[in-house]
Amino acid sequence: MPREVVWIGDSKKQLKAFPKETQRSMGGALMLAQFGGTADNVKPFKGVGSGVFEIVESHHKNAYRMVYGVQIGEKIYVLHAFQKKSKTGIKTPKSDVDLVKQQQFPVSFAHLTD
Repeated sequence: MPREVVWIGDSKKQLKAFPKETQRSMGGALMLAQFGGTADNVKPFKGVGSGVFEIVESHHKNAYRMVYGVQIGEKIYVLHAFQKKSKTGIKTPKSDVDLVKQQQFPVSFAHLTD
C-alpha cells in the first residue's frame, strides 16, 4: 500500500509551475518513494538531518528541486519545491535550505497527533 503524500505550504503549487516534463519526472520519483523505493534522481538533502531527500531535475539548463521527508510515521511530507538559482555554483541557496528547516518543525510535531 502506498504512503500518503502530504504537501506542506505551497510546495504543490510550486511543483505545478515547473515544466510538464519536470513535473512528470518528479511525480514518478515521488510515487516510487510512496512504495518504498528510491529513484536515480534522488539524493539526501544536506544540512537538514536524516530522512530528508531531494529530487533533482534539469530542464533546458535550469535546475529544479523538490524536497521531501520520509521518516515521519507512514506519510511522505513534501516540504519545498523550487527552481534552483544559486549564485555560487552547485550549492543550494541558503534561503531554500532555511525554508526546508522551517518546514520540518511543524511536520515533526504533526506526526505526534495523527
